Amino acid sequence: MEKIYIIGIGLIGGSFARDLRRLYPKAQIFGIDTTPEHIAEAIKIGLIDAEATITSIEAADLVVLSIPVDIAVKVLPEVLDHIGDQTLVMDMGSTKASICAGVATHEKRRNFLACHPIAGTEFSGPMAAIEGLYIGKTNIICEVEKTSFKLQEKALHLFTSIGMRIRYMDPVSHDKHIAYVSHLSHISAFMLGKTVINKEKNERDIFDMAGSGFASTVRLAKSNPTTWTSIFKQNKENILETLDEYITNLAHFKELMQEDDFNGVYQEMENTNHIKEILKGIE
Repeated sequence: MEKIYIIGIGLIGGSFARDLRRLYPKAQIFGIDTTPEHIAEAIKIGLIDAEATITSIEAADLVVLSIPVDIAVKVLPEVLDHIGDQTLVMDMGSTKASICAGVATHEKRRNFLACHPIAGTEFSGPMAAIEGLYIGKTNIICEVEKTSFKLQEKALHLFTSIGMRIRYMDPVSHDKHIAYVSHLSHISAFMLGKTVINKEKNERDIFDMAGSGFASTVRLAKSNPTTWTSIFKQNKENILETLDEYITNLAHFKELMQEDDFNGVYQEMENTNHIKEILKGIE
């Protein structure tokens, strides 16, 4: 690859740029971002070589969209309008149904690969970029059959070179499943953080008592609200379904407590302990 364009130079795009720099040291990496400070920081720390615009991507070998998903839905068709016939375009967003539907009939749909690398931290911006963030992580690819075979091969070689695991899924199933294992986790963290902050207004010592359990549980509440509002907006129906189930489980747990049914409380936790086996090898 000779020319790579990253649209959105934050944690996700910046970390990908670091891996691309390692794999293709002779490539030119250009950045496109609506925040001038991000471009300046990215150039300063070597994530990108120079700033670019969408109208300049015709000669690109690879274009990566790592921007909020509601914006990506609008930007992707414009990107496809400007690319060359051999350009590979991929997005890295946390929802897939809307973005796939948005370019379903585009004349250059074959140039696009819908991806979701399941990786990240609670931090944002170019300075949060980490080399090796994607090593060992799962990358969900949707509608692979709609991407030209030659560009599929190009993308898969890139992903395996980085060290990612590949999983294929249709976009509707992806959005439904990710609402449970990712989106609900972030909502829980934000609302736990809110609950404790509200309580802390009256009890100033509460954070002095916060141990590692609280810190790890609420860690996701430090995530970028702009990013996550766009995700919640795009995956609204699936998230509402998961919230209904989650609230039902919380209400049931509360009822057990109210009724002094601590055997029931124990059984709820013991049954859920099975998750240790499910998550073995992931943590």
